[in-house]
Amino acid sequence: MSTPLFSGLASSVDDDTALLQQPLLLLPSVSNTTAQVAIVGSSVCPIESLDYEVIENDFFKADWRSRGKIQKYQYIFIKWILCFLIGLIVGLLGFFINLSVESIAGMKFVVTSNIMLTGKFMVAFLVFASSNLGLTLLASLITAFVAPDAAGSGIPEVKAYLNGVDVPAIFSFQTLVVKVVGSICAVSSSLNVGRAGPLVHTGACVAAIVGQGGSKKFRLTWKWLQDFKNDWDMRDLVTCGSAAGIAAAFHAPVGGVLFALEEMASWWRGTLLCEALFTTAVVAIVLRALIDVCLRGKCGLFEPCPTIGRSGNYKKFHCPHGYHNDLASLFFNTNDDVIKNLFSKNTDTEFHLSSMLIFFAARLFLSIFSYGILAPAGLFVPVIVMGAAYGRIVAMLVGSNSNLNPGLFAVLGSASLLGGSMRITVSLCAIFLELTNNLLLLPLIMLVLFISKAVGDAINGNICDIIMTLKGLPYLKAHAEPYMRQLTVVDVVRGPLQIFHGFEKVGNVVNVLKTTQHNGFPVVDKPPFSASPVLFGLILRAHLLILLKSKTFLRTPAPAGPYAIRRFSDDDFAKWGLGHDDNIEDIELSVEEMDMYVDLHPFTNTSPYTVVETMSLAKAFKLFREVGLRHLLVIPKLSG
Repeated sequence: MSTPLFSGLASSVDDDTALLQQPLLLLPSVSNTTAQVAIVGSSVCPIESLDYEVIENDFFKADWRSRGKIQKYQYIFIKWILCFLIGLIVGLLGFFINLSVESIAGMKFVVTSNIMLTGKFMVAFLVFASSNLGLTLLASLITAFVAPDAAGSGIPEVKAYLNGVDVPAIFSFQTLVVKVVGSICAVSSSLNVGRAGPLVHTGACVAAIVGQGGSKKFRLTWKWLQDFKNDWDMRDLVTCGSAAGIAAAFHAPVGGVLFALEEMASWWRGTLLCEALFTTAVVAIVLRALIDVCLRGKCGLFEPCPTIGRSGNYKKFHCPHGYHNDLASLFFNTNDDVIKNLFSKNTDTEFHLSSMLIFFAARLFLSIFSYGILAPAGLFVPVIVMGAAYGRIVAMLVGSNSNLNPGLFAVLGSASLLGGSMRITVSLCAIFLELTNNLLLLPLIMLVLFISKAVGDAINGNICDIIMTLKGLPYLKAHAEPYMRQLTVVDVVRGPLQIFHGFEKVGNVVNVLKTTQHNGFPVVDKPPFSASPVLFGLILRAHLLILLKSKTFLRTPAPAGPYAIRRFSDDDFAKWGLGHDDNIEDIELSVEEMDMYVDLHPFTNTSPYTVVETMSLAKAFKLFREVGLRHLLVIPKLSG
């Protein structure tokens, strides 16, 4: 499903397009519709599509018929257990990241403040700058040398994956570790970055690793999870993981589900909604339980309530007793504490206009540079902080002309900047309601979000789509372009088409697999095996490699019979993600075996999605995206 080009009996997509030889980052004027390479981390990598379609071949039908009610209920039960584990682990990781950031940043601020109290201001500056530099370098170095795929927020990569693009290594265990450690270091270093985006990627990594049961490369796999080793179940779990990430970042379980529905997932159903809500509910319960422990004073530098002092939300910063420095309270604080300060009620006189202008300008300037650093870096929280400052500025300019609280202006300012940059509305409404716990804000937040989104849409796309385009990640949008109504599917397919016969010589299969990069091949029966040429179905490249590897060959072109199916199990056709897939170059065959035949019928998908050549491209595009296809066969309108 990675591109809107379709395989057809008349012709097929040419995988060796010349445009693939250079990243789309260098071709801003070229539409990103046929790319098979993308910038992943710090390098250009080949990408493939995901197989969301159920392969209905003889092997699948025989296996499904052999299952009883117990096995079907076991599948449902295990999937809910996996959702519980995803929520539990993401909740623990979210709390660990938050606790680590607060502890490291708090220790840094306390040490710097203690040095300043002695009058050694230059020493304090050097300590503060060197600690920030060290944390930033650590985050960048581990990202660059251990897991470059962990750079950035990770939301564009996860969004592309859920759209059908198999991005290499974005869900590996190394990526997960670097994402957690790098996010802690980057946020603690006072960079203007957040942890919401990295938590979405972290949740998706947890879901992928739990669902796959580990890595085949290191032989860390769980056999009882073999039913989930496919792309469609993995898509459901990754969707739940991304929802759990937002829930952990903002303590917003409903907002997390709506974010996954509105922004991340390209495909949704009622059961997935329940699974995602259950996952985020587990996250909320875990966080609530751990926060209660912290409120009892057992979490390091966590404090039970804000204080106007040297180490509280408001910084004294050499002011007389009972006073605080408003600019220091904005800069010399964590993002969470700044948001609390700006969102608080009854703080009309806590901040000066000049301080807010300086803070907003500095945050805007730093956000532009910080977000591009080679380290895990989110954009949600920095935009919320900038928006809160912007809202406070508006409140100060309006002054006595409005009786609204400045804290309300800060909330609306954050909503406006998020709506203008992320272009999401429903999920942000839920997130802000869960953050503020004030239902009365809903009408104003909705109005601000819709206005900011409309203005932003009139200028350019949302930030995630722009990043996907820059990285060369193909993405099928929800709606077809108007010009597609004027084209038919036959206008976009290209040849030459590679097809197989139902009984194919092994040497021909090997030659085609070595000389092409296609991942699906039409299977056509011709006389004498059929009265006329007829499309039998579609067989995947991965399944052909499994057949060659097992050497299920015949000396004559004749049906293999039930024997061929009994030689295989579910485990053989499971997608053991996170490891290395089979490669045609790794399969060794003798000259005698190359002259033998292989019966493709039992392993061919006999019900692939097909359309006639006269179908409009817009209609085919809608089918291709909404069903989540990787291959769509185009057949002639007239037989023969």
